Amino acid sequence: MTTLKDIQLLKLPVVEDTRGNLAFIQNDVLPFEFKRVYYLFDVPSNSFRGSHSHINQSEVLIALSGSFEVVLNDGFEKKSFFLNKPNIGLYIPTGMWRELENFSSGAVCLVFASDIYNEDDYIRDFDEFLMSKK
Repeated sequence: MTTLKDIQLLKLPVVEDTRGNLAFIQNDVLPFEFKRVYYLFDVPSNSFRGSHSHINQSEVLIALSGSFEVVLNDGFEKKSFFLNKPNIGLYIPTGMWRELENFSSGAVCLVFASDIYNEDDYIRDFDEFLMSKK
């Protein structure tokens, strides 16, 4: 069973240059082989995203621009992560409830997922999530 101890902050490789930095992601950088990439943008500052858990899928979230907060819950305790650097990724393993909130103006959340979209992989009810952890 996954716990908050399984969450990792990943420092992504950056090629530094006086003309501007370049960060890159390839499958040997992440703790899984990604099959899907998507991003959230134009999220109002008072809105929430997420509010679900995945049964089999893992993800890495990156604040590509701006900032936002990720609140993770393993069914027993919760922890908050403030993302605001485009070279830091937050690894979220399977079985973790997530809520994204407090988006700054112009924030972009880039997500690398270990699988393609599959609605059956989502738990969208918090009580059902808690039951799955027992």
